Amino acid sequence: MKASKLWYAVFTLPLMLIFLSVVVIPFLIGIGYTFVSWDGMAKHAAEFVGIRNYIDVFSDDRFLQAEIRTVIFTIFSVVAINLLGLTFAIIVTTNLRTRNIARTMLLMPYLIGGLILGYIWKSIFSEFFISINWGNWLTDAHKAMAAMIIVTCWQMAGYVMIIYITGLMAIPDDVIEAAGVDGAGFLQTLFKIRFPLLMPSFTISLFLTLSNCFKVYDVNLSLTGSGPGNQSEMFSMNIVSEIFSLNNFGYGQAKAIIFFAIVACITLVQVTITRKREVEL
Repeated sequence: MKASKLWYAVFTLPLMLIFLSVVVIPFLIGIGYTFVSWDGMAKHAAEFVGIRNYIDVFSDDRFLQAEIRTVIFTIFSVVAINLLGLTFAIIVTTNLRTRNIARTMLLMPYLIGGLILGYIWKSIFSEFFISINWGNWLTDAHKAMAAMIIVTCWQMAGYVMIIYITGLMAIPDDVIEAAGVDGAGFLQTLFKIRFPLLMPSFTISLFLTLSNCFKVYDVNLSLTGSGPGNQSEMFSMNIVSEIFSLNNFGYGQAKAIIFFAIVACITLVQVTITRKREVEL
């Protein structure tokens, strides 16, 4: 027993130290920075301002607009990604001859970095769309938002598909066969049996897509650059701009903490709701 505890400590202690040094301690230090006015350069120039940074955030129109856009972007993206991912998963778990090739091709966009994907699609939405008389989507605020949703879905749908494939393959064949014997059709089996048993996969997929869409930055940077006129700027882009472009380190850090609290609360509620609907065989 003592030997097993020793080996447990040997393997877990380094990981805990890394987690503390890389995540927990910087996070706590970051909270401390939210109470000062600082340009991020000379520490002696930092001025304690209490909770003024937090108060100012709620009167920052640019940040509030970025918040609204991020929520809208997240809602549309999460719904589209999960619908596409689930549809792809259902298709490639059938007797389709090219299902393995299809899985590989659908997963490929996720293996490409968001920055690269953004630059690739930037040329499509601008140069190619102009050549076919569709206009440059990235110079229109609403079309730029739609372009970001399309690229995000293109990137993440294949990854979510893998999660749903795992859930579908975990459903026992005898359950599906029993439903067929009882006269259940494809849609009845899908909605009455597969979906309830897929709820753990829904929990994971919704959590990942919600958190990733709220935190979107690379696609925002490479595809639209927050343009036109900051009208496609998202949460993360606004925070990075506040800290590194405007040199408002303390104020930008306060935005980051508020952003963290919003994402944490939303994902916690989502996980709680979907976990309660999970069904055990």
